[in-house]
Amino acid sequence: MPKVVDHVRCRAPWERMMQIHARIRSGGHPNCTQLAREFEVSSRTVKRDIDFMKCRLELPIEYDERRYGYFYARPVDQFPGIRITEPELFALLVAQKAVAQYHGTPFEQPLETAFRKLTAQLSADSEYTFHNLEQALSFRPLGPEDTDLKLFQRLNTALRERRVLRFEYRNLGAAKRQTRRVEPCHVACVDNRWYLFAYDRARKAMRTFALSRMHGLQLTNTRFHPRAKFSPDEFLRGSFGVFAGKDDFEVVIEFDRWAADLLRGRRWHPSEEVMEFPRGGLRMRLRLNNIEEIERWVLSWGAHATVIRPLMLAKRIGQTAADLKQKYNELASTPERRDSHGGAQSDLCARPGQAIMNAR
Repeated sequence: MPKVVDHVRCRAPWERMMQIHARIRSGGHPNCTQLAREFEVSSRTVKRDIDFMKCRLELPIEYDERRYGYFYARPVDQFPGIRITEPELFALLVAQKAVAQYHGTPFEQPLETAFRKLTAQLSADSEYTFHNLEQALSFRPLGPEDTDLKLFQRLNTALRERRVLRFEYRNLGAAKRQTRRVEPCHVACVDNRWYLFAYDRARKAMRTFALSRMHGLQLTNTRFHPRAKFSPDEFLRGSFGVFAGKDDFEVVIEFDRWAADLLRGRRWHPSEEVMEFPRGGLRMRLRLNNIEEIERWVLSWGAHATVIRPLMLAKRIGQTAADLKQKYNELASTPERRDSHGGAQSDLCARPGQAIMNAR
């Protein structure tokens, strides 16, 4: 009866075949029993590997009945590379380029190692195509976040060992930090920024924490049992970004032709419904549980976007526009002076505290 194998110690099929190739090429005449014992798999598994090497990889493997082992009938200098299609190569390259957003995290090194292993096994023509495609594709994330490797390592440990975390946290726009004790559930990168989703013990609810505003993270010795299976997609179903509200808003926004050209071809939210206008603009309808994040997004489109519903969102956009108008009118009417580097600087910019008070 075949030995039950610990899946952690068992080699992957392709790695086993590369090891079998090395044993045969060295002239050791290995057989299935010897290889099965070494790899801690069944003899039948090794036989399947050898049949694959003979039939699919076209390696000249023969069995020597006098020496009870396998050999190569002709010289084989190199283990055959993986032949994959060009679309598969392109997909592999896209995945490799996407690793850039994991720079500085515990995921970076394992991902790079995995890609090196994959590309090392490509056939000569596939490798040539891969390197040609590599020069034609790149990722340029806007405002990628600096990451703290030690912070990620502690989070990884807490998630794996289910340990309560303690840290100081500053809410968005707040001046002071607050102490939080949480049960970590999930870490995600949303819009080039990393967040921790965790159960806050004091507030008795799930909360979202930006890693960049966490300070003094400590792993406590307190362990916890998961309260329920956490799904980030379900938790953020009605959110436009990472803020989870409790309301229900039908958000309707109209965009002119210029903005519509930039919006098309992208999925901005699962609830999104789009209606095209004959003259090139479009209307977008969303179902959200808060309007905080959509407000910032609408403002980023300037005069190219108009909020139709809800009225609360339209009023907030209008008030922000009025505040901006007052601020820049004051800036335009303030005399300029030269700064220490020879550049122009207004008195409003020279006295930022006063500028803020005036803008209010």
